[in-house]
Amino acid sequence: IPVLEQTNQILHIIFLFLPFLWALGILPPLDALFLWGMEQVLEFGLGGSPMSSNTRLLVMFLISTGTAIASYFIPSTVGVVLFMTGFGFILSLNLSEIGLAFKHTMISHLASNKSKSSGPRIHSVWKEFFFYLTVLTLALIEASLLHHFAGFSAFSKASPQAIVSYILIILLIVMWILREIQGVYLFGVFRNPFYPKDVRTVTMFMETQRRLMKVGVVRRILLTLVSPFAMIAFLSLDSSLQSLHSVSICLGFTRTFRMVWQNTENALLEMVIVSIVQMLLFNTDVWWNRSLDTGIRLLLAGVIRDRLLQLISKLHFAAAVLLTSWTEKKQRRKSTATLITLNIVFFPIVLAFIAVSALLSSPMLPLFTLPIFLIGFPRPIRSWPGPVGATACVCSDTMYYQQVVPSLAAALQSALASGSLGLSLPGSHYLCRFQDRLMWILVLERGFTYCCVNIKGLELQETSCHTAEAHRVDEVFEMAFEHQEHAETFSLNHHFGNILTPCTALPVRLYSDARNVLSGIIDSHENLKQLKDDFLKVLVWILVQYCYKKSKMCEKLDKTTKNKEWSFPLTQPKAFDNAVEKLRPIKDEDSFSVDTIADWTDDSDLFDLDPSRTRERKETEPLEATPRTLLSVPGSVEMESAVGALQETAPEDKLYKAVVLGLPAVDKGKKQEVVSVPLVEFSCSYSELLSIPEEWRTAPIPTSKLNEKRQRFPEDWYHFVLSQLDFFHLKEKPSNLLEDITKDKALKELYVHGVLSCCFGLFGLDNTVPAPSHVFRAYTGGIPWCVGLDWLTGKPELFQLALKAFRYTFKLMVDKASLGPVENFKELINYLEEYESDWYIGLVSDIEWQQAVLQEKPYLFSLGHDPNMVRGETKCYVNKPLWGCM
Repeated sequence: IPVLEQTNQILHIIFLFLPFLWALGILPPLDALFLWGMEQVLEFGLGGSPMSSNTRLLVMFLISTGTAIASYFIPSTVGVVLFMTGFGFILSLNLSEIGLAFKHTMISHLASNKSKSSGPRIHSVWKEFFFYLTVLTLALIEASLLHHFAGFSAFSKASPQAIVSYILIILLIVMWILREIQGVYLFGVFRNPFYPKDVRTVTMFMETQRRLMKVGVVRRILLTLVSPFAMIAFLSLDSSLQSLHSVSICLGFTRTFRMVWQNTENALLEMVIVSIVQMLLFNTDVWWNRSLDTGIRLLLAGVIRDRLLQLISKLHFAAAVLLTSWTEKKQRRKSTATLITLNIVFFPIVLAFIAVSALLSSPMLPLFTLPIFLIGFPRPIRSWPGPVGATACVCSDTMYYQQVVPSLAAALQSALASGSLGLSLPGSHYLCRFQDRLMWILVLERGFTYCCVNIKGLELQETSCHTAEAHRVDEVFEMAFEHQEHAETFSLNHHFGNILTPCTALPVRLYSDARNVLSGIIDSHENLKQLKDDFLKVLVWILVQYCYKKSKMCEKLDKTTKNKEWSFPLTQPKAFDNAVEKLRPIKDEDSFSVDTIADWTDDSDLFDLDPSRTRERKETEPLEATPRTLLSVPGSVEMESAVGALQETAPEDKLYKAVVLGLPAVDKGKKQEVVSVPLVEFSCSYSELLSIPEEWRTAPIPTSKLNEKRQRFPEDWYHFVLSQLDFFHLKEKPSNLLEDITKDKALKELYVHGVLSCCFGLFGLDNTVPAPSHVFRAYTGGIPWCVGLDWLTGKPELFQLALKAFRYTFKLMVDKASLGPVENFKELINYLEEYESDWYIGLVSDIEWQQAVLQEKPYLFSLGHDPNMVRGETKCYVNKPLWGCM
């Protein structure tokens, strides 16, 4: 058979070149070859779009192939038109996303039992469903009526199909103009006079861009509704549909009816090209008119359009590599001139390589970045084998990109729909830039009213090559967006021909960085001296807020469990009315000495504070039960009743004795001045709601030191903070509640003990002004060791509150140095409330920092250290223009 012999000869020649193609990297792996083949057939043969994953590609390829085959067996011409129109529209939708949204909406609707919270989401899903259903119904009605009543006339200059062709030409021109005037440059060359000149602030940018937004809305309506129906009219009026059971007709029209919705802009361009050629050649006997129907003509026009655009793009790439290899100093080598000469001499061969690369839709590879071009193997548009995001690197910068992605996706949705980003097709690349952030966007899939993109954040690490690349990108963007206030109306693009073409600015909510050197603030003697006093005030406010919020939580728990469990009454029972305050004495024999250490043995309990007595008790009373010791609950009030209900079971209390190692020696016979924990009797029963837990006032502070520092306690500030409380969560409360709590001396003593204990834990017992290094280390959590630090770190919750208060105090010191001193207590309260609600003040390495970024806290503040300076970094959550280029 001659055909088989000819095929055998061709295959023998191809097999000889396979090792050579494999060595050059042109021969693709089998998985890439099959995926590339399915993608090409789906896009150019079946009218679909490249898919965002291998599974979606395989499923869509099978469904689309089945649709094309099924259309061949439909006996009626009207039925074929309806079938192609309906399935073309349905397959152009994002069916998986629509199905998941509908499923989740129904599940949430059933779970919430028609609650108000699920109402808007259900309304949105049903609104989208009815929109698609309405468009599909109108498309089916239009296609069937036009084909049935006016689809039998041949094409002529006055035929209905020719009239629709004129409408398509007008639509293409109008949409092309509306798309161009939304970008920063016209044709990439001239500055757009309609584009806003000031894009540094979102407010000014949005005010001046409202006209362009109206243009974008008009273009979106033309693209989404008007153009598809005009193209359906053009196809329904074609006389080629009268010839049934033709493979070429089924294949060509199945593809075209789907492309109307899947890729409207390209379908419109192809129909205009075919219409113009048909008008020029409609009465001539040429191969175009004689052998090809309209569907195959549109298919050929689509393939030629795509390969021609790829050829132009690859020629541009090759020219850019050749020029930059000489103009860029870092890329210039001794062999550059020779390589450029060889490219010019062997230009036909280079052009052939570029043409083959464009024909195969495969990438071009400059060998070692030299102007030596090789052809890469054909592969899908995604360019990597795994799913999207599988190779992402998680680092300290990841959270900032995670935060900006939802806002960027919403801005991209609007920009892609309006056309301000140009003609965006699957495989289009965009680069977005804001301050030190770079985002690379790749369009993976596109259909009717949806677009799948991959957003990659590039690392923020500062290296020499990254700095050079970012500087070049900033230069292109700044020339387009920032240096146009005093430029001419039709100024030229000085970077014309650059691989980056600025498109538009996208308003996106993200974090803006501001780094300030704190020299002169952190090393100021006056600021550091005031730091201690401000710390006491801030800590008082934080402790009061902590206890107040805790009381509110307890009140809520009481409300939920009052029918199941009993709770303590707010007022004291009458049995305890005669309770008296009792201080536990410090006895001479309780002092810590070397003798007690000598009494310890291997059998001793490490947690027993007096091993000698324990051993004596074991020896003398082996069978006697251990005496019962009454231990107080933290935060409770210990009292002794008048009827003797509570009796003391131990002559002395060893529980709160301070065991201090590594301190200066103390005389054995000298009494230790250690603060004991008093039993508290509040004058106001509601003071218990603000009581500090008992273990927070057991710091090993000598009484003399405590009395010496007592006058530093900000009593006026303490009274002012209490006066700001409302106690709205209490149903029944006296009218003079705040006054009674403020006058409660026992409550004030608790706060004096607690606040001064934390102060001694952070700054020590001396009165010296803290050094800048001490302040920096304390802010970062590496507090220098002092007498009370071990005790403070042993109370994790109190330590976190004290650290939080110190960081607030440091931020207050920076604000006072920058904005001026605090005038009154009310202004200080405003500062602290703002820190609590709108700020996260800590370290970049904290887990809470990442959570604050993802929760979009308005402001973030951290402290860093360079070799010669301390710097503060503030991040503000703002709405800023994000520059985008193609």
